[in-house]
Amino acid sequence: MMQRFKAALLQRRNNLHIHSLRFLNQQYHTRNLCSLSDTAITDELDNQQVLVEGKAWSRTAILNRPSMLNCLSTAMGARLQKLYTSWENNPDIGFVAMKGSGRAFCAGGDLVSLYHMINAGKIEDCKEFFRTLYTYIYILGTCLKPHVALLNGITMGGGAGVSIPGMFRVATDKIVFATPETLIGFHPDAGVSFFLSHLPGHLGEYLGLTGEKLNGAEMISCGLATHY
Repeated sequence: MMQRFKAALLQRRNNLHIHSLRFLNQQYHTRNLCSLSDTAITDELDNQQVLVEGKAWSRTAILNRPSMLNCLSTAMGARLQKLYTSWENNPDIGFVAMKGSGRAFCAGGDLVSLYHMINAGKIEDCKEFFRTLYTYIYILGTCLKPHVALLNGITMGGGAGVSIPGMFRVATDKIVFATPETLIGFHPDAGVSFFLSHLPGHLGEYLGLTGEKLNGAEMISCGLATHY
């Protein structure tokens, strides 16, 4: 059973790799996928913003910025890259999970920090944020080990992006799922547009354009969640 599961995931990784290889080559050239920026390396808070639980053959990454609804920073994305790469390469780890602290799974990227970066003229730091986050989502989406996302509370924007790629997505009664990027003049990113395009009928188009919120029952009925 596990061999068939890994074979299916490997085929999915190969398919994703074909479509993303050109983009990665253009963006990163000789950069290692899980390389860390100077900012991420020197950030003393990154370990506390992504906690790790688990022993034996499982690991759980806990997004731990509850006062910010677990919004993702560059340092958090870099730490997640490093953790997930090491877990995938560790034969003693059988599966990986992710959850959030407090009343949110993840409310997306840290737009407040991005706003201040832009005002300060730190455009390269903004680019690094998106490179780091998107690279992590690529690593997550091509991970060969079973992944469980425990979706409780606010799950929006980039938070939706890190919730969907896993094999298992467990929605609770408290989940509020949305892709509201168009409301700030952006678009559903972090891989969400791919998954929206595969929803029944025009549902994905509707969610992407309106930012409409879904609850757990609605998520499982349309396939965004696997368990409820």
